[in-house]
Parts: sequence; structure tokens; C-alpha cells
Amino acid sequence: MTSAVPLLSRWCRATLAARKKLTHKAEPAFCKGIWWQCVRSLAALSNGPETGDMRGYLTSNYKEVKRSINEELVPSVSSSLLNPDAIFANNEMSLEDIEVYGFDYDYTLAFYSKDLHTLIFNTARDLLINEHRYPKEIRSYEYDPNFAIRGLHYDVHKALLMKIDSFHYIQLGTVYRGLNVVPDSEVIEMYEGSHVPLEQMSDFYGKSSEGNTLKQFMDIFSLPEMTLLSCVNEYFLKNNIDYEPVHLYKDVKEAIRDVHVKGILYRAVEADIERYICYGERTQAVLSKLANLGKKMFLITNSPSSFVNKGMNFIVGKDWRDLFDVVIVQADKPNFFNDKRRPFRKVAERGILLWDKIHHLEKGQTYKQGNLFEFLKLTGWRGSKVLYFGDHIYSDLADLTLKHGWRTGAIIPELKSEIEIMNTSHYITTVTWLQGLTGLLERMQVYRDAESQMVLQDWIKERQEMRDLARKMFNRQFGSIFRTDHNPTYFLRRLSRFADIYMESLSCLLNYDLHHTFYPKRTPLQHELPVCSEQQNTGTFRIPLGKEMAQIK
Repeated sequence: MTSAVPLLSRWCRATLAARKKLTHKAEPAFCKGIWWQCVRSLAALSNGPETGDMRGYLTSNYKEVKRSINEELVPSVSSSLLNPDAIFANNEMSLEDIEVYGFDYDYTLAFYSKDLHTLIFNTARDLLINEHRYPKEIRSYEYDPNFAIRGLHYDVHKALLMKIDSFHYIQLGTVYRGLNVVPDSEVIEMYEGSHVPLEQMSDFYGKSSEGNTLKQFMDIFSLPEMTLLSCVNEYFLKNNIDYEPVHLYKDVKEAIRDVHVKGILYRAVEADIERYICYGERTQAVLSKLANLGKKMFLITNSPSSFVNKGMNFIVGKDWRDLFDVVIVQADKPNFFNDKRRPFRKVAERGILLWDKIHHLEKGQTYKQGNLFEFLKLTGWRGSKVLYFGDHIYSDLADLTLKHGWRTGAIIPELKSEIEIMNTSHYITTVTWLQGLTGLLERMQVYRDAESQMVLQDWIKERQEMRDLARKMFNRQFGSIFRTDHNPTYFLRRLSRFADIYMESLSCLLNYDLHHTFYPKRTPLQHELPVCSEQQNTGTFRIPLGKEMAQIK
């Protein structure tokens, strides 16, 4: 009896050879989904062993799948690398329909160096010592920019930092008490498994309130907070100091808040703006492009007037207000989107607040607080003709898309570095083999004899090793902000729901004209076969229509 694996391997080789003969224009009709179908199918078709040697039979299949993947599929995948400067779509959206562009300020118009996170960490740490009477020995802990990632959850009562997937399952191996990983067996015992019930999850805005024991850190500014929490926890644990985790969480939260509320962060940035703000020329180019094409623009930020003014002077120039039709500071998002009671106040020179009733939002002026309902009434900017960009999925985007029908764009600075890792041969080889090995396990699990089960257990162990290896390529502790082992993270689940498009920075808009339509990939559902997708074969993940647009220009 002939094994189907070599036959299927020859089919894959023939398919790959056929692809190489295609012209660039004909290639879009060729399904890249076939390659991933090959990965699973190489391990899926088998007529069973010709003899009773199950170990030999399984090993033969293993070697053939691995050879085919390394020699044929990996080169194919490597030829279609992702572009870190592309814009990715969760929902179909045409820029031609957008008349008004809105922006957050921090990490949307203004990008900060890592020195800012060090400043936040050090200042909050010193506030704990000086104002909350924490041991002065915690001053020995320094900020580690490579420890935490955005989107993690923190169990306020158990003092555990962890990564949770879109189904509320904890990713084992990513639960940290202090600066050390918690053994899987201990996690399972504490949570009676690895699932977190809905009533324990964070609330709609990621907060731990009204009985929710978990807090989700969605803000880029929260990276120092997570690290500080972990460092102080580590100190108490190492020194056998009995403490109340809830008090620690609240004290660290208050110290981080004071860094902002007391103006410490703002004064430091304003005093040394070249050290803390970067990528100014990119923001200026985007704003100028939109202004030159006659688009309306507005700014809604929680930051104070003087801080925004100093930053925008540095990024754009002293006439930056001329680019915006409306500028709103200290908006107190997300309350700005929900509270109808707070009126706007005009901000005069040197931050003086005027008492005039606001009947119009005037270009060139700055306004404080207010609310979205009054904003809509005064501007008439409603619905899907408005596109608002922000970095905080909850505070910036959620209410706008759910309640007001605005189009939304998420700024995800981590996206670029993650795509660059995904483009490496090491990652491609690891993940492609991980898929192939999973396919082998899926099909060969039908063999229940002792010899086969020993082989399958070795494969399961290797699969977990491949998972760990892939995870640590992004962050040694927590992995990618977008993916657990095989499921999307809880962070990505919210990103997919609340953002029509997402990108590394606003500068990605420079790669598209304002007639461009963003189309989300049609990814096959679990019960669907892979189908042809032009987006996966025409360089969409490079710069869509890049050559054609250059010719038009």
C-alpha cells in the first residue's frame, strides 16, 4: 500500500512550480491559502502503515512533512513578507468617504522616546518612597523597557500580571508574580483551571471596579506602571514582607496618576522636548497632506493646553493651530464621549479660562473639557464621514464606533517591531513547522496503541517547545501583544471590534492616496476551505498599488 504523504508532497511541489511560471498579473488568481492547506494536508492523508512498525511509520511521515515544509513551503512564505508601513483593515473603509479627520495627541500626533517611560517609572517609584512610606530599598529597581507589553491583565487581589486570550483563558507560562513566572500547576490551582469568568474580568474600559478583580493595561503609558507594580511585589516577596496586594495596587496607581496630575511629566517634557518627543517630521507631513487636500481636522486630547502647545510647536511649528478647525484639551476621555453636562470653556493666552458661553467652536482657538454631544451640535460632523485616530482602544475609540458611528483608526506603535520579527527566516521557519506538526498531531492521534502514543507525546512536547520559542521572539515574558499560542489575545479582540483600521503610526497614511479603500482579508473560518485571496498575492502587505501610484504621480 502506497503512503499518500509522498504523493501529496509531489502535488505541493507541482503546485509551487506552477506558481513560479505565473506572471505578476496572473499570480493574484493563485491561492496562497493553498500553501497552508499543504501544511495541514501533508499530515492529513494517510492509508496507514504497511507493517506493524508504528514508530517507523509515524517517523517516516514526520520526516516527509518536515522536509516538504523546509524545502518548499518556507521559501514560498518567505517570498511574501509583510510591510511594517502598511495599514491593516478590520472593516472595509474608503478614505474617499472621509471628510473630517480627528486625532488624539499623545502617541498619535506626538511620539515619545523610551526616556519618558523611565521618567514615569522613576518619579512614581520615588513618590511611593517619599509620600507613601514605602521602603527606600525599592529605589534600587530600574525601569526595564523589555519586561511588560501592552494589553496585559493584573489580578489586583492576587498580585499577578498575566496575558489572557480572546476566550478569557490565561496563557500559561505568562503569569508573573513580581519578576518571576508562576508555575502552571499553581496557576491552575488558584483559578481552578486557566479560564477567567466574565464577572472577574475588567470592566468595559479595562478597569477593576464593581467587583471586577482584574485590571487591563491598554495605555502605552501603563508600561511603567506594570513594571513598577512587579518590582515592588518582587521586593516584598524576596524580603518576606507581609503586605496587602490591593493597597499596593492602589498606591502605585495613585503615584502614576500624580506623575500626570501634578504636572511632573508635563514640566519635564516641556523642559527637554528634544529628548522626549520624536518622529515630528512624520506627523507634520501627514497633517500638511490632509490640509492641502481640503480636509477638516480637529484635536481632542486629555493633555493640558501648554503641554500640547509646546509639543505641537516643536512638531509642526508655531502656526500649528491653523491646520486644525477645532482644538480641545483636557477633554477627560472617555467621559467626554458620554457626559452631556460639561460645557466647553475657551482657553486664552497663558492658559486663562474664559467664562463666555460657547456658541461656536472657532478655528485657531483652544477649548477645554466640553462633551461630544455639544461638539456634534456645534460642528455637524457626524457618522462615517469622520475618522478619528487614537492609541487607546477603550478611551479613544470604543464609544465613538459603538455609539456614534465614527470610523476609527488605532495607532499601534508595537506593530512595526512585531512585523519585522514575523518577517525573519527564524520566525517563518518556526511557525510553519509548528503548523505542520499540529497537522500531524491532528491526524495521527487516531492511533491509540502504546508505541504510537509515545511518539505522539514527543510531538506534543516539541509542539510546546515551538510555541514557547515563537512567543519569546517578541517578548521573553509575555510574547506578542496580538496572539497567545494560537488564539488572538484579549487585546486584539478589542482592537478588532473597535478599530476599522490600524497601523504603526500616522505616517503610514503617506503611502496611500485619499481615494484608497481598505479591504479586510477574507480569512477562512474553521469550517471553510482556504479560498483565493488577491490581497495575499498582490503585495498588499507591501505598499498597495505602490508602483501604479508612482506612475500616476
